[in-house]
Amino acid sequence: MTSVLIADDQELVRSGVRLIVDSEPDLETVGEAESGVAAVEQARRLRPDVVLMDLKMPELGGIEATGRIVGAVPGTRVVILTTFDRSELVYDALVAGASGFLLKDLPSRQLVAGVRAVARGEELLAPSITRRLIAEFTRTGHRPPPPGYDLLTEREAEVLILVARGRSNAEIAAELYLSVQTVKTHVARMLGKLGLRDRVQAVVLAYECGLVRPGE
Repeated sequence: MTSVLIADDQELVRSGVRLIVDSEPDLETVGEAESGVAAVEQARRLRPDVVLMDLKMPELGGIEATGRIVGAVPGTRVVILTTFDRSELVYDALVAGASGFLLKDLPSRQLVAGVRAVARGEELLAPSITRRLIAEFTRTGHRPPPPGYDLLTEREAEVLILVARGRSNAEIAAELYLSVQTVKTHVARMLGKLGLRDRVQAVVLAYECGLVRPGE
């Protein structure tokens, strides 16, 4: 059972999302939060698998609340669920630690599919969208790779680059002549050494550090 916390300042939205989530046999709403502060408090107390977070929240914005939740509850993944699709907001949310981004007007089946995907540690943004967003905001200068980058094996570094280019595990396996399970192992070790939560954060890091450049 995947536990979900819904954070939105509109009760009607929370009720609607809860109805969708609770209609699925493998998903369960464990709490609702009407502000960013309440979202952080409930995430710390309930430790849900997934938080559906609105960007425009009172008391504490969704992006800042996301950062606090990610820092305080490592096992919880945050998905931004909003009516705003401005690229800079999406990028800021990803940098803050969000594992994905969904618009509120999407079909219910896509919402539940997104929750399941994030709970499994998969990407929620389409690779092409992720690359476009990161490329747009990393054209001016790059920060050095984190200390953990030096700990990567040659194969793990190679996998990082392919993940950043939007390749799926199956595509990486075919390109490197490895089994999918072996690729999963490399991805897990790479994320662990870099202190990253998921593949989306690996994409952000690779672009910010200049390991992958726009158009590659």
